[in-house]
Amino acid sequence: MAIVPNPAVASNAAYAVPKHPAPIELKLDANEGAPPPADVLAALASAEVLRRYPDARALEATLAARLGVPPDHVVVTCGADDALDRACRALLGPGRALVLPVPTFEMLPRYAAVVGAPIREVSWPNGPYPVEAVLAAVDADTAAIALVTPNNPTGAPITRDDLAHVARAAPDVALFVDLAYAEFADDDLTDLALTIPNAIVFRTLSKAWGLAGLRVGYAVARPELVRWIRAAGGPYAVTTPSVALAAAWLERGEATMRAGVAQVRSERERLRGVLERCGAEAHPSQANFVLARPRDPVWLRDGLAGLGIAVRIWPGHPRLDGLVRITCPSNEEHYARLEAAIEATLAPEALLFDVDGVLVDVTRSYRRAIEETARSFGVSVSHEDIARAKAAGDANNDWHLTHRLVREGGVNAPFEEVKARFEALYHGVDGAPGFSAEERLLLDPALLERLAAMRPLALVTGRPRRDAEEFVTRHGLERLFGAVVCMEDAPVKPDPAPVRAALDRLGVRAAWMVGDTPDDVRAARGAGVVPLGFGGRGLSEAGAARVLETLQELEVLLP
Repeated sequence: MAIVPNPAVASNAAYAVPKHPAPIELKLDANEGAPPPADVLAALASAEVLRRYPDARALEATLAARLGVPPDHVVVTCGADDALDRACRALLGPGRALVLPVPTFEMLPRYAAVVGAPIREVSWPNGPYPVEAVLAAVDADTAAIALVTPNNPTGAPITRDDLAHVARAAPDVALFVDLAYAEFADDDLTDLALTIPNAIVFRTLSKAWGLAGLRVGYAVARPELVRWIRAAGGPYAVTTPSVALAAAWLERGEATMRAGVAQVRSERERLRGVLERCGAEAHPSQANFVLARPRDPVWLRDGLAGLGIAVRIWPGHPRLDGLVRITCPSNEEHYARLEAAIEATLAPEALLFDVDGVLVDVTRSYRRAIEETARSFGVSVSHEDIARAKAAGDANNDWHLTHRLVREGGVNAPFEEVKARFEALYHGVDGAPGFSAEERLLLDPALLERLAAMRPLALVTGRPRRDAEEFVTRHGLERLFGAVVCMEDAPVKPDPAPVRAALDRLGVRAAWMVGDTPDDVRAARGAGVVPLGFGGRGLSEAGAARVLETLQELEVLLP
C-alpha cells in the first residue's frame, strides 16, 4: 500500500522565502527586532538549563502578571505561530470554517488547510479592516475569525471599534486576535481583547523584544480555551534556554524595547518618504515594516541585495506580486545605509563602467598579452587560467596578475621585467602595432550615446591612464564620459576608492556600475554603488545585483 499524504500538505510547498545569491549583511526581510545585549546570555550560566526538560510555568506567570490576568490564562508556545497552529487544530476542522481577511500572515491559511477547515477569504489589501464583509462571511459553520493587527504584510491596523463590533456580532465564534506587532502600533488592543470571552490573543517576543531566535510566543484566553490550545501541542514546545533567556530579558529589557519601538516609528515614516520620492507607492504602516509597490519589485530586491540588504518579495503571488516589504532596521546607522541603498537602486544619478570585458573585447589584447608574456618566460597560461584568476579576485591589475601567474608557473621573474614585456606586446615596438590594435567595442556606440543622454557616464578602470585615454580616443568616446578614473588615481579594485573617486568627479552620490569581475562588484558594493555584472564568473555570488546578458538591458532597468 502506497503512503498517501494529507492533500492539504501535498498541495503546499514548505515555507520558504525567495533569496538573492548575493552576500547579505543587513537582513530586512523577516521583520526581526533589534537584538538584546550580549550580557543577557548570563541567564545560561548553569548547565542545568541544558539537561532539564523545560518548565514554562514561571514565564507564564510573569507574562500573566504583565497583562493583569491569572496564570491559567496564558500558555507559552514555540513562537506565536505555534500558538496559532494549535488554535487551528483545537478549534477548526472539516465543516468548521475560518474567516480570513487577506493578504495576511501566510501561515494562517496553511494551518487551517492542514486540519481540513474551509477558508472564507475576505479582501483586505489595505486601509480599514473590512468589518461588514467579514461579518457577511460568517455563518453557522464558522468557527473562527482572524483579526491580525497590525496586519502582516500590509501594516494596516484594526481599530478598537472594529474589534468590539466583530465581538458583539459574533459572540459564538472564536476570535484569533494576532497582536505580534502590537508594540509598534498607535493603539495596542490587548487590553480590549482580554475582556472579550471568545477572543484568543496571540503575542510574541520575536518582534519588538528581538528574540526571534528563541521562538517564544504565547496565547492568552480564558482557561478553557487555554487548556484546548495546550492539549493541541506537545508538552515541551519551548526549550529551557529559551525560557530562561526570555524571562531574563522581560525582567530588564523594557526600556531597551521601548527605545527600539520609538526608533522604528521614526524610521518607518522616513522610509515611506524615501520610497515615495523614488517613485514607489508606500502604504501607511503601524508595524515594524513598510510595504511598497515600486515600478519593478524584483529589481528593488536585487539592487538592495547587491548592496548587502535583504528585503521580501512574493513573485507570482496572487495578491502580493508587485509588492516589496522592508523591515525597519531599528538602528540609525543601518537605516542610513538602507535609505542610501534605496536611492542608489531606484534613483541612480550616474552610470559607471569598467572597460575591459564590458565596453571592449580584450581577449586578443590584454588577455593575449598575459598569455604571451608568460610564454616568453616559459610558462603556459590559458584563457581558462586567466578567467579562473579573475574570478578569484584581487586581479584588477594585469601587470601584477601576469607576474603572479609567471611565479605560479615556477619562474621567479622580476616584476619590472614582466611589466616591460607585457607593455611591449600590448603597445608594440619600433612602430609595429601591438595587441591593443585588436581591441573591439562590445556594444554599439549609439547605445552609449543614449545612455549618456539619460545619465552622466564615467569609466572606472584598472588601466594605466595612457591606455584608458587611447581607448577613449580610438573609439571617439571622449565627450560621453564625464570622468575617467585610472590606475594612477586610486588603489585598484576591489578597493572602493576608484569608484568613490568617479562619484566625486561627477558630483553625484547614487549610481550603478557595470563590471565583469568580482573585483568590480566588490569595489562598487564598498562604495555604495549598485553592482551590475556582465559576463564573467561568480558575479552573483560576489554580490552583483544582476548579471546582464546585454548592455541594452540598462535602458530597460533605468527609471
